[in-house]
Amino acid sequence: MSFLNKLGIGIGTGTSREVSRPIPQNGRARSVAQVQAVGGAPRPPEATGSTRISNGLKELLWNLDGLGRGTLLDLGPAWQTTLSFFIERGFRVSSEDILREWKDFLNEEEALLQGLNAASETMDMTPTGRAARFLETNLQYPRASFDAVLAWDLLDYLEPALAKQTIAVMTDWLRPGGVVFALFHSKKPEGFQRYRIADSNSLQIISATVLCPAQKVYQNREIQDLFSRFRTMKSFVSRDQLRETLFIK
Repeated sequence: MSFLNKLGIGIGTGTSREVSRPIPQNGRARSVAQVQAVGGAPRPPEATGSTRISNGLKELLWNLDGLGRGTLLDLGPAWQTTLSFFIERGFRVSSEDILREWKDFLNEEEALLQGLNAASETMDMTPTGRAARFLETNLQYPRASFDAVLAWDLLDYLEPALAKQTIAVMTDWLRPGGVVFALFHSKKPEGFQRYRIADSNSLQIISATVLCPAQKVYQNREIQDLFSRFRTMKSFVSRDQLRETLFIK
């Protein structure tokens, strides 16, 4: 069984209930008129997916209201609709498709291991070692670069060790009072989806080819522990198995 198969990676709208609680305390962006897109240029809109009301998005915009010329990082595909939505509101926007970069990284690791050279023999193949190597060349932003991060549901698809380290660096990117908008599945998703902004009240959910299989379904306490450096967590639980969550630094 290959390295990627062991990881489970192949080659080749509802009514919301609001939950709010404190968390236990235990640059590459260009000008407003331009967008920095890492791992792919902004793409034209694809086939329209389903649309869902997003109380999490409304809460995010409320927290960013009055910020002025803020900075935002989108950790999904560089959808033109999402980029334009924030640029029109005066934000400088960066985009980096982390799940695609993670899959490319795993493919490169697989090829290196198959090469059976000296470098592959000394590689740390533990999840923590892989996470450290991935972050050496990805997600490289200065401290306090952003006012907001769109994390979507990527944490469900990253290996837990990488998810933990990603949140650590994400926390460093944010300025005090900065916000992370993340989605969590309440059970293992049956398909793979991407997200983009439809308007100030709703998101479009677009079915897509699987990049990485879901790795973990996080319970509420585990989410709180992951974001323990944030002072506030606010969640909106919906009937479509998605929990929209905001974390405020």
